[in-house]
Amino acid sequence: MDNEKSTIKPADLRGILNYVPRFLGQTFMISLDGSIVENPNLPNILLDIAVLRSLQINVVIVHGIGTQLKSLSQSRSIPISNADGSGVTDEPTLDLAIRASSRVSHQILEGLTQSGLKCAITNSIRAKPIGILKGVDYQRSGAVELIDASFLQHLIDKNIIPIIQPIGYDRNGHTLRINSDALAVEVAIALKATKILYLAETSGLLVDGTLKRQLPVEELKSLLETDISDSIERSLKQKATHALRGVMSDISRIHILDGRIHDGLISEVFSNEGVGTLIYGNEYARIRKARKDEVAQLYHLIRSSIDKEELASRDMESIENSIDSFYVYEIDGNLIGCVAIIEYPEKTDTIEISSLYVHPLYQRQGIGLKLVNFACHTGFESGAETVLALSTQSFEFFESVCGFEVSNVESLPESRKDSYKDNGRQSKILSKKLESEN
Repeated sequence: MDNEKSTIKPADLRGILNYVPRFLGQTFMISLDGSIVENPNLPNILLDIAVLRSLQINVVIVHGIGTQLKSLSQSRSIPISNADGSGVTDEPTLDLAIRASSRVSHQILEGLTQSGLKCAITNSIRAKPIGILKGVDYQRSGAVELIDASFLQHLIDKNIIPIIQPIGYDRNGHTLRINSDALAVEVAIALKATKILYLAETSGLLVDGTLKRQLPVEELKSLLETDISDSIERSLKQKATHALRGVMSDISRIHILDGRIHDGLISEVFSNEGVGTLIYGNEYARIRKARKDEVAQLYHLIRSSIDKEELASRDMESIENSIDSFYVYEIDGNLIGCVAIIEYPEKTDTIEISSLYVHPLYQRQGIGLKLVNFACHTGFESGAETVLALSTQSFEFFESVCGFEVSNVESLPESRKDSYKDNGRQSKILSKKLESEN
C-alpha cells in the first residue's frame, strides 16, 4: 500500500468546500501510530493537517511509539516488556518509551513547523497506575485519570496544535506509559471532538479479512461481544474497542485508515467514499416521529414562525393530516424542534424538507443542521437521490451550512409546481444530492 494514490484530487476545491460548512470550527483528533511517523508519507500527512487548519478545522495530535520502542530495544539490546502500552511496562521499557516519545514528538514538531504551523508538546495528561489486574502487576503502565482540557483548548484557541505523547504523569509527577489508542479517545471526549482519525498500517477495519467501509456502532458492539473466532485481528481489535468507547461517548465519527496513502487523510475527510473504515454512532437519538397526540404542540411550536412568514402557513388540521411526515427533536420530554419530510409518489427519487423549525432558546446549537441531516439520511435510506428545500428567509442557512444549491421550478415534482405557483410566496428553491454517511 506504500505511496498508493487516492482517488480524490485535493486540488479540487469545489469538492472539498462542500464539506467546509459542516466541519468549520470543529475539532479533529488525529492519532498517528509510531509506524506511520516512520513512514515516508509523514510529510504528506502533515501537509494534509495544514489544509485542515487552513479551513479553520481544529486539530489535536496524539502519537504512538511502538515501532520506535522496538527499534530502540533492538539497537540497545534491552528487552522490553510490552511495545504498545497495553501490557506491562517495566523500568527499562519505560526509559526507552520516554526516549522514543521525545524522538517522535520532535519529528512531528519539525514537520509541522516546516508547514508553517504553530504547535506545542504538552504535559496535559494526568495518569494513574493500572495496578494489578488478575494477579499481574502492570508496573509503570498507566491509564488516563485527568485531562487538562482547558489548557488544551487555550492552545487550540491560539491556533496552536497540541502534540500529546503516550506518556502521563501521576499526582506525584512520576512518569507512566499510556496506550496511544486509548489516549486519543479520552482526549477527544474531554475536548468534545467531532472526529477521531486513526492512521495506521492498515487499509481499515478488517472483519474476516474483508474491509468494512462503514460500520454502525451497534454492529461493531455486536462484533466485539460475539467475536470468539478472532475475525478481527488483535491490533485492530484494540482500536475497535477504543473506537466503540469513543462513539458511545458522543464522538460521532471515528475513522481507521491507512496512513501510507498519499492524500489519504484529505480523502477520508472530504470524500463520500473515503479510503478506510468509518465507525459512526446515532446522532439522531433525540429525533423521532411525531405522534398524533402532539398535533397541538407542533402547531404552537411553529406558529410564531408562520406568523413571521418564515414558514408556509399551516393550521392544526393540515398538521394532523400530514402528521406521519413530521419528526420532532425532543429534550427532557419537550419538543424544541421539528422537520417534515415530504415524499412524492410521481417522483420517488426526490424528497422535500418542510416546516424546519427550532425553538429560539435552542437555536445556534446545531439542532437545525441535525434535523436537516436526519432528513437527508432518512431520504437516502429510502432510496431518494435529491432533497429539496423551499425557503423565503432561511435560504442562507440551507446554502452555507447545509450545502444546498439554488435550483429552479423545473426541479420540483409536477404536483409541487402547482402549489408553489399558487401560494405566491416566491420561495427560493434549493436542492442537494443525497450521499451516504461521512
